[in-house]
Amino acid sequence: MTPATRQEVLGLYRKVFQIAKNWQSASGQIEETMREKEYIRSEARTLFRRNKNVTDPKLIKQCIEECEARIEIGLHYKIPYPRPVSI
Repeated sequence: MTPATRQEVLGLYRKVFQIAKNWQSASGQIEETMREKEYIRSEARTLFRRNKNVTDPKLIKQCIEECEARIEIGLHYKIPYPRPVSI
């Protein structure tokens, strides 16, 4: 992983945790907000740790793009969970 790519990945990691810190559920209920914040943090830890040993530049780029897409979709729809894919 190049230093630039490493910085990009670390920046995404920080961005996800910043989003979790400021997250507000669509319903506005405190319990749901707390549950969604914990889900965001947990999912980020799991996915970043799972992919920490990826060395193929194409796979790294794919992971970065997936992360960015999930961030945009989550913020747009105000839903932290991945959207189901319709076939």
